[in-house]
Amino acid sequence: MTETTRPLIAVTIGDPAGIGPEVVLGALEDADLYEVCRPLVIGDASVLERVAGLVGRKPVLHRVARPDDGQYTAGTIDLLDLATPGVERLAMGEVQADAGRAAFSYARRAIELCLGGDADAMATAPINKEALQSGGVPFLDHTAMLATLTGSPRSMTLFTVENLRIFFATRHLPLAQAIAELSIELIVEQLVNADAALVQYGLPGARIAVAALNPHNGEDGIFGDAEIRILRPGVQEACRLGVHASGPFAADSVFQRMREGGCDAVLSLFHDQGHIAAKSVDYYRTIALTTGLPFVRSSVDHGTAFDIAGKGVAKSTSMAEAIRVAADYTQRFQQAAERGTG
Repeated sequence: MTETTRPLIAVTIGDPAGIGPEVVLGALEDADLYEVCRPLVIGDASVLERVAGLVGRKPVLHRVARPDDGQYTAGTIDLLDLATPGVERLAMGEVQADAGRAAFSYARRAIELCLGGDADAMATAPINKEALQSGGVPFLDHTAMLATLTGSPRSMTLFTVENLRIFFATRHLPLAQAIAELSIELIVEQLVNADAALVQYGLPGARIAVAALNPHNGEDGIFGDAEIRILRPGVQEACRLGVHASGPFAADSVFQRMREGGCDAVLSLFHDQGHIAAKSVDYYRTIALTTGLPFVRSSVDHGTAFDIAGKGVAKSTSMAEAIRVAADYTQRFQQAAERGTG
């Protein structure tokens, strides 16, 4: 892959008091990543240098003023240093307002680069919701930031691991509230959104299966009637609108159906239903994509892990995979746009 075809990925270091900085440093030791993309780290040099000392790494940091200044060669980490005041004094492994504000500034800068055409995609290390709130950041998480700052109200979360693609009808809600949120209208909306996202990634006409809510797909109402009242009508209406939807299918078998090629994606109804399925296949390589944006955004699917931050034991596998997936899906995204299918 040539210099001009390798997508430029803005890689944020996440909460500077969490494991984000060290997993970014670890991920960029993988020389293979530089064959598929040009990773540009967005963060603070003082944070990376401090964390590198704590975890026994010796990165070569190349500070750049703009993305075009990067070298993008293995062995050198190109860094857009935001020089955030005070971050060098943050305590590792603690919720802190300054850390929340810094994490937001990294994400905001990456979004600006992508919207301005200076970066092709962004891959994000984890942030902490409590730190964001403590810092007065007006967003709960990355997804909320992205939806608002890019003007993308129809964004969704898509998990990818091996050949699995899992969408979520609801996200961070208590289980009872997630179930209460289910409606025919929601299922139709999310199936339409999922279909549009797959088109954007070069998969027009993708087959989307819907997971059931109740055991044994409700057993014709014996174990619950959400499948009859909500899910089946939702699938039927989505099909009428042109989506290749099917189901619902029992949740204990629908993900295996996808692994065996019976569908291209699954719409999970609530957080843990899809998370358990994906992470049981490969915990460290389960990657989250935010769909419905004008660019690709990928993320690790783990938290800030404050209990081990700065101790040198955090695995960088997920961060490396997030960067790799961002590069892969950016290629798909760009090719679909060139064909006029995205």
